[in-house]
Amino acid sequence: MAVLMPTMPRLRAGRRKVLVLGYGNPGRRDDGLGPSFVEALDRMGLPDVDLESAYQLQAEDAAAVADHDVVVFVDAHVSCPDPFEIRPVLPAGEPRFSTHSLAPETVLSMAWKYLEALPEAYVLAIRGEDFDGFGEELSDRARRNLSAALGFIEKFLEERTSSCEKAST
Repeated sequence: MAVLMPTMPRLRAGRRKVLVLGYGNPGRRDDGLGPSFVEALDRMGLPDVDLESAYQLQAEDAAAVADHDVVVFVDAHVSCPDPFEIRPVLPAGEPRFSTHSLAPETVLSMAWKYLEALPEAYVLAIRGEDFDGFGEELSDRARRNLSAALGFIEKFLEERTSSCEKAST
């Protein structure tokens, strides 16, 4: 079954609501880049940015996604370009409730299909290298890439919120 795309995004008065959702397993070294990104972003104290961290994306995340205008999914990646890659993401895939983890595309699909919401969404993939070890410390490469991604995100989010204010309809 194909997912129908909305013809018009939901419009909201004032600044657009932003969610940054970092996911991964902090106990598996660089797999914890998503949660580490959210922790560091929290310390930066960016205004009007909601932060969530999880081990994996689940069906329940669709409700949080649906309540925002801009969503950035943050995860570690084994083969994206150094130091990170950001790409837009659209709904894809048939929502299935029997799975234990979902892709960002599936979470968006659920937000659209069940909650009639489709935020502007992106995947921020941060390059890591050590996914086999156990421990909560990031590799040197992952720490450098995390720092680069954090340096990028503030301006990226600002461009998607303050300059894109829309009146409600």
